[in-house]
Amino acid sequence: MKIRFYILTILLFTATLLHAQDARLTATVASTQVATGEQFEVMFSINTNGDHFAPPDFNGFRILAGPNISTSMSSVNGVTTMSNSYSYYIMAEKEGSYTIAPATIFVNGRRLTSNGLTIKVVKGRPVQQQRQQNMQAGGNAQAAAPAEADMAKNLFMRAVADKTDVYQGSQITVSYRLYTRVDLLDSQVDKIPDLNGFWSQDVKNSKEQQVRWHIETYKGQRYNVADIKQTILFPEHAGNLTIDPLGMTFLARVPVAPRNEIEAFFGGGSTEVKQKVKSAPVTIHVKPLPEAGKPESFTGAVGKFSIEASVDKSELKANEAINYRVKVTGSGNIKLFKDLSTNFPADFEKYDPKITDTITESINGVSGSRVYNYLLIPRHQGSFTIEPLKFTYFNPNTGKYVTLTTKAFPVKVNKGDNEANVTAFTADKQDIKVLDKDIRYIKTGDTELAEEGDGLFGSGLYYLLLTVGPIACAAAFVYRNKNRKLNSDVVKVKSRRAGKMAAKHLASAQKQLQANNTKAFYEDVFKGLYGYLSDKLNISYADLNKETIASNLKTRNLDDQLTRQLLDTLDLCEMARYAPVTHISQQEVFDKARGIINDIESKI
Repeated sequence: MKIRFYILTILLFTATLLHAQDARLTATVASTQVATGEQFEVMFSINTNGDHFAPPDFNGFRILAGPNISTSMSSVNGVTTMSNSYSYYIMAEKEGSYTIAPATIFVNGRRLTSNGLTIKVVKGRPVQQQRQQNMQAGGNAQAAAPAEADMAKNLFMRAVADKTDVYQGSQITVSYRLYTRVDLLDSQVDKIPDLNGFWSQDVKNSKEQQVRWHIETYKGQRYNVADIKQTILFPEHAGNLTIDPLGMTFLARVPVAPRNEIEAFFGGGSTEVKQKVKSAPVTIHVKPLPEAGKPESFTGAVGKFSIEASVDKSELKANEAINYRVKVTGSGNIKLFKDLSTNFPADFEKYDPKITDTITESINGVSGSRVYNYLLIPRHQGSFTIEPLKFTYFNPNTGKYVTLTTKAFPVKVNKGDNEANVTAFTADKQDIKVLDKDIRYIKTGDTELAEEGDGLFGSGLYYLLLTVGPIACAAAFVYRNKNRKLNSDVVKVKSRRAGKMAAKHLASAQKQLQANNTKAFYEDVFKGLYGYLSDKLNISYADLNKETIASNLKTRNLDDQLTRQLLDTLDLCEMARYAPVTHISQQEVFDKARGIINDIESKI
């Protein structure tokens, strides 16, 4: 056991030592010649994890920001690699030739040293003058950050097309690619490309793949890059077509020079900058499809396709349905296909095809299949042949037309049932239509004959029914006019409906009575009586009081005893809302209120 332990320890130590020997610390810079006042980036990269990174002194340069630390990890064929980078933004202050000393880092206890860098500084902008201009502009930073000084170099967007010289109808993939060397906080789209002259389809990625960042070197500079929008285009006509720019606004966090010793200790400060970004337009040269050798069966398909056809039965009866299925598979302008040029027997009745698409849009283009289901109905018996179907497409890779041909299908049609209706079905067994005979067969069975006049036509019932219609129409006209006249007087309408409105309040009061809710019961009875009197006497609810009620009922010749009962009930309900009532039950109050309303209705 001890020997096995020692062997395992030696192997692990050897693997660690070999890994440490493979580790490298590299110093890089975009250009070894800069001008005074010009900012540039120095990056120290190590292909593994390390500890205690120590940067050089940067003698002769001013540190604007850093270190900016980034880590990347990749896995290829199960092998995972990791790298770290430490970047500094610095600025040259004086002309001359300067050497940036090596940086150091420790990996598994072993000290690694980077290469040194020699930078030649030529005459540029005076550093002191640049600092004064920044202070006069209202900034309190000593020197502008690299992204702040020239955001166009650190944040921009390109429209990248996989092809710029194509045939009409060929598919093109355009990626709107974002390049950044600053941290992005927010973004918004300002202008979507119009893409005039193209049929377009956006590539919709899954949520996990919406934005995939990677590092790319462009014009000697390293950037974080992501494709923020990908579109598949099909040019609709020949000529020079332009892919319009995509415009966006980004909110970025950019480093600034330290304003004091504390910020300098922590590597500098930062500020937020709003930057508008727009991709440059891209010109696509579209060639027309060649006329030489164009078959008559060509209907505009461009790409690379295959075709297959089938029928669901080869023998059937007349007036039964048969399904003819054609499937076109491949990549290209599938969604722009026109109808197929079919040639069915003249005795077959044909319906418009049911089209089913199974299509995928990806960065590689549009691919998938389109299925045409034709419903055919032979009308007479016999032996027929569904002729081969020709499908022609243009292959932009070879620049030639390709014609595909399906096989022929013999169909035997037997004699059908003379009187049977035909129910046609699609391939998925859904009922489409019930077909009858164009010309019915002659009846050969027993028939019954009737004398003229024995039926409904010409009889007394026939003429009676003819007169019922005009009489009913005249009666409806009279009723309508009478109803309009009754409803034209608003006062009378309210008076007629007063009893119905009061009945609703009393019904609510009865529910409160059953629920033993005393206060709500008396409120509903009070509202029912007051609302009834307001509608019946044509007095607004706000102007209604005991004196008004008594005087109006007296003018309508209502006896004094009924008026006193009404006023007493109103007083009782109003008092019961604030104090308990014991000398009369709630059921008696309810019956009394309902009786008063019925008496007034019968006398007024």
